[in-house]
Amino acid sequence: MLETENIVLFGQNIAAGSCLSGLTKNLRVRKGLIINTQNSENTLCGIGFGLMISKVSSVFFMKQQDFLLLGVDHLANTYNFIRRKKPSASFTIMPVVIDQGYQGLQSSLNNFGDFCSLARVPGFAITNKVDAEEIINSQLVSPGFRIIGVSQRLSKEELIDVGKIYSNKEGTVFQYAEGKDATVVCFNFSFSYGWELYKKAKEKGIDISLFSVNAPTPTKWGRIIENTKETNKLVLIDDSKSENLSCYSLINDILDECSLENKILIKRDMTGDWLSPNLELLEIDYQNILEKIRH
Repeated sequence: MLETENIVLFGQNIAAGSCLSGLTKNLRVRKGLIINTQNSENTLCGIGFGLMISKVSSVFFMKQQDFLLLGVDHLANTYNFIRRKKPSASFTIMPVVIDQGYQGLQSSLNNFGDFCSLARVPGFAITNKVDAEEIINSQLVSPGFRIIGVSQRLSKEELIDVGKIYSNKEGTVFQYAEGKDATVVCFNFSFSYGWELYKKAKEKGIDISLFSVNAPTPTKWGRIIENTKETNKLVLIDDSKSENLSCYSLINDILDECSLENKILIKRDMTGDWLSPNLELLEIDYQNILEKIRH
């Protein structure tokens, strides 16, 4: 923010109170404004697009992704109008995705991709130190509109700092490990589960490739497909609460290219009482997955 001139940062209590549980604490601008706003998400989305048309860049920090539903008209209709004008300024919405559990109805919508799919809005999910640095540096104030999602659950966990061996230029696919025994791909905010699986596999001498898909809208995942051709074993992890999972598209594209010895899909069971307060964590039997990979 300090490196960007003429920037407007706005949202509820972003420079007061809890600062969105610390997300916006100590934010400063060198030349611009920081505005603490009321709860009026439809208006605030409109303000961001209005600033964008006026060639002023802005970031709207939103304390709950659910409230973005109030700005759906802008996400679809206003954005579709503005994108044709190829604006030179930027507008970024950064919502906190409520997914840490025991919060009932307000945590029933944690699928970041559902919002981005409304009008093919560019979206980026932050899951660890490496992708956070790359996505923020390349996307936060670049010309155009995008949504950058932050997981409330991950903000309570220790920040994962892992070496990266590949990321595409769009910042939508990251690779953290290369192996011959299986290909593991994480979606939405599930990277911490994939990282845990990778560590347990390494302890048992199982060599896996580890990928994260950080963009829910259609992306180029040719590197994932090529890796899966070599391993012939695929593990997909998606913690989204949705019937429209991004990983389904990847599965179809992979099966068009090759046959698989084993395919494991780890996702939420949406048949239970998922609207009531409950533990949001995925229940994963890592030992069972590793046994399937081994055999």
